[in-house]
Amino acid sequence: MREFLAPNIGTAGRLVRGLMGLALLVGAVISFRQSVWLALVLAGAGVFGLFEAFRGWCLMRACGIRTKL
Repeated sequence: MREFLAPNIGTAGRLVRGLMGLALLVGAVISFRQSVWLALVLAGAGVFGLFEAFRGWCLMRACGIRTKL
């Protein structure tokens, strides 16, 4: 499990994932009045994106899928 969660992205990838996470959290706040379920899904995805950014880890890369960043 330790190898699976080992950092596998660089600074550019971390920046992209961090911005994506923030954008998803903003979308969650905006969509809260329309749909609580949508807001929860967006918030969960945003938190996960921030986790990837802070950890320097990408789930897709850990599963063997090559990403550009």
